[in-house]
Amino acid sequence: MNLFSLRRATPSLDDLLIEPCAATPCAPFSSECLMPCVQRPQPVFVRGQGSWLWDSDDRTYLDFTQAGAANSLGHSPSVLVNAIAAQAQSMINPGSGFYNRGMLKLADRLCRSTGSDQACLLGSGTEACEAAITLARKWGRLYRGGAAGIITARHSCHGRGFAALAATGKPVSGNGFEPRAPGFSQVPFNDLPALHAAVDAQTVAIMLEPVQGEAGVVPATEHYLKGVERLCRELGILLILDEVQTGVGRCGTLLAEQLYGVRADIIALGKGLGGGVPLAALLARGKACCFEHGELDGTHHGNALTAAAGLAVLDSVQEHGFLPQVRVNGQYLGQELNRLASRYAQGEVRGHGLFWGLSLADDSAQALVNAALHEGLLLSAPQPDCLRFTPALTVSKGNIDEMLLRLARAFSRVQSAQLQCRKGVAV
Repeated sequence: MNLFSLRRATPSLDDLLIEPCAATPCAPFSSECLMPCVQRPQPVFVRGQGSWLWDSDDRTYLDFTQAGAANSLGHSPSVLVNAIAAQAQSMINPGSGFYNRGMLKLADRLCRSTGSDQACLLGSGTEACEAAITLARKWGRLYRGGAAGIITARHSCHGRGFAALAATGKPVSGNGFEPRAPGFSQVPFNDLPALHAAVDAQTVAIMLEPVQGEAGVVPATEHYLKGVERLCRELGILLILDEVQTGVGRCGTLLAEQLYGVRADIIALGKGLGGGVPLAALLARGKACCFEHGELDGTHHGNALTAAAGLAVLDSVQEHGFLPQVRVNGQYLGQELNRLASRYAQGEVRGHGLFWGLSLADDSAQALVNAALHEGLLLSAPQPDCLRFTPALTVSKGNIDEMLLRLARAFSRVQSAQLQCRKGVAV
């Protein structure tokens, strides 16, 4: 038996989709040519609208992941589709070395809306975090005697770039990317004394997520975040907030810092800013605005097409009544998740706005994600014992109720399987 036959002897994703052809190895619907960077389930999605997705078999799924909170307005909202189509007809990308109206308008809008002094438009949250680190170290050279150390929190996630991986407070699967960039240290989250103890003469900044999404949706306490801000002011170091997941309305306010009543020197935005289009931003205030020409650039930075998407998202999020509705629906979602958790003897529910995590009584998160998929519900599991919920900011109460019904069926399915397993062991 040759290697190809051996591989095909066991059903794989390709068996479920379409048989690869030796003459055309990159056949449609085959995963053969994709690097195995992300583990993906079987469905191939072909269409989306609002809170719903359709796969190639025309089966519908209720999406409470929304591309990891990137699709802030849901799938293919008309406001975003129209903005992108209109911009594409006139100009897509004149190049980052030239001004375009969308670039200027979005930067101005972001600064005015957030009380920032400068904005840089980027392509991803990882880029925004990398740029925040670069900017902080430039500031350290100018104003803190060359200090370059950055303190982050354990279990944090700041992206997949080289510096962002070093800033991230969790191990990378397989430890295949060592050695990491130097100059980063991690301390426990929500622990002010640990932060105090970690700061030294080489510290230039403290970099935190207001809510640790990958850790299982763990919010900072108000006491903690205000204490961090106070510490930064007292010691003359920068506060960087990674709002890639929490920004642009996800927590019920435009920025999560507004929810906590703090003010960062540098903010990284991403995900929801583009509404599903690759767009991010670096915001800076006061003396943190110290980049000069040539120190940060990228082919798609300030891209006219993505800027049009960002403006459409901000137009929607800043409409009268939009954010209050996010808070109302978020409160309802959290309340109903608590009821469901109690019914199925699960753990606590954590979060703000439409960003929630449900801790589980055991490490059954992936089994629940799989069971939910069977029920036509898309969820994510940032930890083995936690489910995460990031629906569209436009989600309806009816969508939430439908999600709860499908999730309840998933819980019943998993608990029934666990019971059968225990009976089998007993026998």
